[in-house]
Amino acid sequence: MDRVRNERILRCLKKGILIESVLIIVFAAIVLGKRGELLAENSSSANVLSIENDYIKWVDFTVSYEALCKAYDWDVKTHGSEHEIDWVELLAYTAAKTGGAFGKDALKTMEKAAEKLSAGEVTMEELTKELKYYAYYKEAYDAAIGGLVGEYWEEDPEAPQGNPAEGTAERTGYIKKYGLKGYFPLARGFDYNHYDDFGAGRSYGYKRKHLGHDMMGLVGTPIMAVESGVVTALGWNQYGGWRIGISSFDGKRYYYYAHLRQNYPYAEGLEEGSVVTAGDVIGYMGHTGYSAKENVNNIEVVHLHWGLQLIFDESQKEGNNEIWIDLYPLTRFLAKHTQAAVKVEGTKEWRRTTDIVDPAVEEYEAGHSCQ
Repeated sequence: MDRVRNERILRCLKKGILIESVLIIVFAAIVLGKRGELLAENSSSANVLSIENDYIKWVDFTVSYEALCKAYDWDVKTHGSEHEIDWVELLAYTAAKTGGAFGKDALKTMEKAAEKLSAGEVTMEELTKELKYYAYYKEAYDAAIGGLVGEYWEEDPEAPQGNPAEGTAERTGYIKKYGLKGYFPLARGFDYNHYDDFGAGRSYGYKRKHLGHDMMGLVGTPIMAVESGVVTALGWNQYGGWRIGISSFDGKRYYYYAHLRQNYPYAEGLEEGSVVTAGDVIGYMGHTGYSAKENVNNIEVVHLHWGLQLIFDESQKEGNNEIWIDLYPLTRFLAKHTQAAVKVEGTKEWRRTTDIVDPAVEEYEAGHSCQ
């Protein structure tokens, strides 16, 4: 069974909002103040941040592109300094102060806090000690973007060659970097267009909401792994066509790539259980799907559908409690870090041009080497 269970969500909506969901909305109106009015108006698709049964059940990921950029810049700027700023914590602090809103006033709030934090005038613990819902936002945002920034090694022809000196952390032919280690989902240089279509209606098979982000382009455009992880789903689904599901190593994120190319959808050798590194070519854009029969092009517009599911509890992996977030701002943000691909002569394959070493991959493989 495919991970995307829109049908089950629809059935819940057709039956009316569950009592549990209503309680969540009421809770959000109290916690988030004015934003509660908006959430109530959109209760049929509310994605409200709340914690129930000791785990987060709904997340309203409303972080803007501008907020992502600003928080990320502060993280990179202060990395290695005496007063480092964690971008997830900075975003969570801002959300806790503004009720999840990220307009101009929120950006000013973020900037003031970052200036004080970087100068050592205050700590994040001091800033957030009176913010009752900071912990909610921190856990939610860490689940959504926590694996995208960190240290990694990037291939560089000008990096030191030969065997590194004993006791050093150098890697032959690589330079150490800190920043975005997550990648844009399309190879660099390929044309595309997109817009914010999260929640738009879909009608194939039954009425349902669009729980991902569409990027229109050309057949065969290389699709890149946004984050390192393990392939946990591969094959045909009548809604998504040829698709790939990749789970992050911490199990909090499930990346879904759908409508891949007819006849040659996947990168060579990719299979369930494969470990991929962020920026690897994993498949190719197409327009398969909307058919119970495999390998059919029933999608009118060539595009990549990619989605991100957040998982806080095993019960959320499949069923009515799945959490999918709006990826339009995040897609724009990931455009800061693209990976070029080169055609493998005589084949339909493309390969990334610059290799990286992700410590998360090494840690995962070390822990599973004997399994």
